[in-house]
Amino acid sequence: MAFLPDESRSLPPPPLVNKGSVWFGFGGWLSALLDNAFNQRPILRAGLHRQVLFASLGFFVGYQLVKRAEYVHAKVDRELFEYMRHHPVDFHSPTG
Repeated sequence: MAFLPDESRSLPPPPLVNKGSVWFGFGGWLSALLDNAFNQRPILRAGLHRQVLFASLGFFVGYQLVKRAEYVHAKVDRELFEYMRHHPVDFHSPTG
């Protein structure tokens, strides 16, 4: 099974800067800093290319995970509304 099936292309894409991409990007940057610290290199000055790479990789992974979560939620919503449409007796509209 693919990470995102073809039917997920009909959904609008999430915003580029969202909670998942920012947090994972920050986590990627922190992992590069921890790698520098564990290897006894200057924490902020050494390996700037690795810091950028890890941050951008984390940003990408976070964005893809948000896309996947939105697809799963949309799929569950579609199945729920389909069930409600086929079983209208179980779901009465509120009368005032």
